[in-house]
Amino acid sequence: MDPEAIDSLSRVTHGGEADPQLLDFSANTNPHTPSGVAAVYEAALSAARRYPVDDYCEFRAAAAEYVGVTGSEIIPAAGSLAGMRLLFSVIVDAGDSVVVPTPSFSEYAREIRLQGGTPTFVAHDEVLAVEPAAHDLVIICNPNNPTGESYETAALRAFAERCAAADTVLCVDEAFIDFTDTPSLAGTPGVVVARSLTKIFGLPGLRAGFLVATGGLQERLDVARPAWTLSTPAAAVGAHCLGATEFVETTRRRVAEERERMRERLTARFDVAPSDAPFLLCETHQPAGEVVAAARERGVVVRDATTFRGLESHIRVAVKRPEQNDRLLAALDV
Repeated sequence: MDPEAIDSLSRVTHGGEADPQLLDFSANTNPHTPSGVAAVYEAALSAARRYPVDDYCEFRAAAAEYVGVTGSEIIPAAGSLAGMRLLFSVIVDAGDSVVVPTPSFSEYAREIRLQGGTPTFVAHDEVLAVEPAAHDLVIICNPNNPTGESYETAALRAFAERCAAADTVLCVDEAFIDFTDTPSLAGTPGVVVARSLTKIFGLPGLRAGFLVATGGLQERLDVARPAWTLSTPAAAVGAHCLGATEFVETTRRRVAEERERMRERLTARFDVAPSDAPFLLCETHQPAGEVVAAARERGVVVRDATTFRGLESHIRVAVKRPEQNDRLLAALDV
């Protein structure tokens, strides 16, 4: 990690509201969790008096089955961001050029700078046109946050092949892919996929996720991985959730239906971007801060999306339960 970068950077703004009296639409997490989570957590808590078994066989097996790879290709991480920091620390050297989509998750650029790398910002819908050989790493968010669009699978796979031919690592952040029917790139040579249990399973405080990598890169990541990456409860609950495939399918259908209903209503006031994710990006026709403040006065928190690079008059809203979504729509006067 670059000491000079640490001195020049600050924390990144995220969604999430601590006040329980407010209805939070600023963070894109599932309002539901799989059944049985509390019992699994409680059972695992009693074992937390001992160090976790560092191979995480049960968690790795569940994650591998979930994404369709072998357990050896799974690198446990305390959330997908922790996994990406591990990846960047292994492959990014001082001065390396890293393609960072924009607008997109703001932590990418910060994490690259912390390693001494140089973010090369490219519009998220133009990333697949870059020349991989000119860069040391390319980052893609699929579907992209905060815009919500997914990349066309064939085009993305073709780009992954170009990256592999150029010996340029492709990192695909699939934090929201569970809400879509888009195939994962997990197990693709030269690609490192980052997955999160935060969004689909509604457990942002659990801090559980994983990377998927193959070959020598997988071996290097596993060696560099910190010992006891996951707490015992996080590993146990994570393995339990990854087996909840019916829960995932039910969530996907609900989000798709509610997202479309919300989009139709929101277009009466905003320009709403197409989305495959559990959120909608809305361009406002007044300062975004005014829209955020007015909604908050009515007990609803929406994300001021002007904190994303390149966005000047946007808000982002999550898709939640139907009755909660109705409160949002009323708070936004649509």
